[in-house]
Amino acid sequence: MNKLIIMLIVMFALPLPCWGEAESWVLGDMDGDRIVDVSDVSAAINVILNANNSVNYSGNADVTGDNVVDVTDVNKIINIILKVEPKVTVYKVNGITFSMVEVLGGTYMMGATEEQLPYADNCEKPAHEVTVSDFVIGQTTVTQELWMAIMGNNPSHFNGVQGSSDYGVDFKRPVECLTWNDVQDFLDELNQLTGAGFRLPTEAEWEFAARGGKKSHGYIYSGSNDFNEVGWSYQNTVYCTQPVATLKPNELGLYDMSGNVWEWCSDWWDENYYSVSPSVNPQGPDTGIYKVTRGGSIVNGIWLSRVSFRDWCDLEGRYTTMGIRLAQ
Repeated sequence: MNKLIIMLIVMFALPLPCWGEAESWVLGDMDGDRIVDVSDVSAAINVILNANNSVNYSGNADVTGDNVVDVTDVNKIINIILKVEPKVTVYKVNGITFSMVEVLGGTYMMGATEEQLPYADNCEKPAHEVTVSDFVIGQTTVTQELWMAIMGNNPSHFNGVQGSSDYGVDFKRPVECLTWNDVQDFLDELNQLTGAGFRLPTEAEWEFAARGGKKSHGYIYSGSNDFNEVGWSYQNTVYCTQPVATLKPNELGLYDMSGNVWEWCSDWWDENYYSVSPSVNPQGPDTGIYKVTRGGSIVNGIWLSRVSFRDWCDLEGRYTTMGIRLAQ
């Protein structure tokens, strides 16, 4: 047989290379139908009664993440059904997992509300009523390990290769040093792998989530009036980003929405946009030069990490304090 024919047979007989795997599951979804309902409660109870905690159901029943299925998990599954607890979907791409949290839509006062004064800038005024529809947002900012799993590189400054023991080799820190086009390339690659329609949040979605959505307690920062409980700034860290989800989450279970790194939003920046903003699902101006950023960072004072504070960033800059949070 001709050597070329043999080579072709061998090539097509081998499995094609795959860039990566993509899967997802909903915490509390025991039967795999991606809906958390009473059948999932029954299944979780059966796991407890049979003492069969070796069956992890891809982690779905272990809602608390303590590696055991018990009555606490059953209560949380019931609360997910009753929409007391937010639904969390866990994605796994190229071996790295990340979580997305469902945010039920609602109406809130956006901008310089009373608790944000007296530090509020003019661009945070006037406080105005905004309604957002249901959406999904990342439980944390995108980590370096997730970026590397998708893009095969790590642009971050705080990645352990600068020779400083302060940085450490911890790829659960936020990815940073990203241009706008870098972010768009990442979203394109991630969506090709998952088909999940990931995007950046709008500014209105971001602030609603940072405030705690419908569960908001009206905090100054995302999850507390005490910044040190929920955020990293130059006042409590040595000018170095910190691993995500190491401090207290906010009311929706979202981490690091105050401090650590700034987060891109999808909106174009306009200092006076609040005066003309539509009241339902505002998307920002049609055009602009800069994009909105939110959340503050490790090099800023804590007043810039308030949930209402707005800032902007140019599209070409690579900044050690600029990261991203996914939305759907």
